This record gives sequence, structure tokens and C-alpha cells, in this order.
Amino acid sequence: MQIKDLMSTSLITIDKDQNLSDALKLLRKNKISRLPVMNNKQLVAIVSERDIAEKLGSSKYESMPASRLHVSSVMVKDVITVPQTMRLADVGNLMLENGIGSVPVMDGDEMVGIVSKADFVALAVDGDYDKIITKDLMTKEIISISPSERLVHARRLSIDSKVGRLPVIDEGTLVGVITSKDLMRAFIDFRKTVPEKYQKSQIKEVLVENFMSTNVTVVEKDTMISEVAKIMVDTGYNGLPVVDNDEVVGIITQTDILRLISKLEG
Repeated sequence: MQIKDLMSTSLITIDKDQNLSDALKLLRKNKISRLPVMNNKQLVAIVSERDIAEKLGSSKYESMPASRLHVSSVMVKDVITVPQTMRLADVGNLMLENGIGSVPVMDGDEMVGIVSKADFVALAVDGDYDKIITKDLMTKEIISISPSERLVHARRLSIDSKVGRLPVIDEGTLVGVITSKDLMRAFIDFRKTVPEKYQKSQIKEVLVENFMSTNVTVVEKDTMISEVAKIMVDTGYNGLPVVDNDEVVGIITQTDILRLISKLEG
């Protein structure tokens, strides 16, 4: 299968000179996590929720509202693209090797589509994946955080660990999850509600429990991957904590399923 058979051709883009507020509105409205950035109708960069959360939480931008920041100050310029004729497995391996969640698909110099991990995950809903169970794919090393930790620590842990989703565990019990989307929303809401002169001191007092998602969807370690993929497709979640007798024993992510599909398609 070639990537043109899987890619989305409904392109939602943003201009590099638009402000970050515009990007946030597009991300929320369309329930997506990344936007191709254009300049004179040419692809020049990508901006993601994680990029926004990372920048808004940094000391350099800590007191600047999103409406005063341009997309160009946050976007990642080194864009990896693929031709529309590239094989599915090759695209998947490229995404895995570079740790990226989506790639623009090109026909010459023109962007004709985009493919994301979510597109690959949708393939796993098929019955061919019924014999593979979660415990065979999940990541057993759990990078978690306490609800009483500071939000800025969650941001740093997410950046250093290169993960977009942290289970929140309190005395051995899963009480929530904090994601790149939650972090992005938290830093934006903080700027809106706290006067600028107090932001530098008060941001250090904001805790994970104030912005984590508490309605956590989990899967059992023996859940079939086809069912996990269906949950991800239906909810839009890119990762799910894995439990065994109510104890968190791992996490299953879109990346894990992408790795499986790339291997089987190869």
C-alpha cells in the first residue's frame, strides 16, 4: 500500500504570520494536534500542541499572551515530508525513527495530504489484529507524576521524556492523566486569569491536579489491539493506561500500534 491510499486530503493549515490564538482555535475546532504552516501557499513548517505547550511554559515566553505570539515563533521549521508514492511501512518507520506524529505528503512541491499516527491506528481496527493483545505491545516503563507536583515540572518531564501523556498516580492509584493538550490549555488559561506582574511567581504554584483530566479511559492488559485501536479512533486519545486488577502496569500508545503496523506491512 502507498501512503496516498491512507493520507487525509482534507488539509487544515495556518499561515506563519497568524497569531498563536488562531492556531489554538483551529486545533480545538478540528480536534487535531498539529498544523502545517504555510508561507505564500508553500509548506514551511509544522506547529503542534506539544510545541505550543513547550514554548508557553518557558521563561522566555512565560508572561506573553498567545494573542501576541506569531506562529513563526513556535513552529518547527525542519519539516520531514514524504512523496505520495512512498510505501506505508517506509513512512511508518520514518515517523518512528524521527519521533514525529505526522508527515505532510507531497506531489512534487505541492502538499496534497497529511498522514498521522491516528491514520495508521485506524488500520488496526481491522479483525486481522484480533490475535494481538495489549500486554504484547505496551510500554511497561511508566513515566508518571503526582497530582501535587507543579505544572512546570510536568512540562519539563514531558519534554525530557519525549512523551505527550503522563499518568497521574497518587499513592499507587491512577487519579488522572495530563497531556500536551492539558498543558497547552493550562498555560493559556493561566495567562488569561493571572495579571502579568504576578505570573512569574504564581506559575510555580499551579499544580498538576488543577489541570489533569480525571475521567481516564483505561484498558486491561489482555484487551485485543483491535479494540484498543477502536477506542483510540472513537475518543481521539493517543495513549491509554493499561491496568491489571486496577494497578497500572503499562501504557499503550499510538506509537506502539504504529510500530506494529510498520512491521507487519513491511
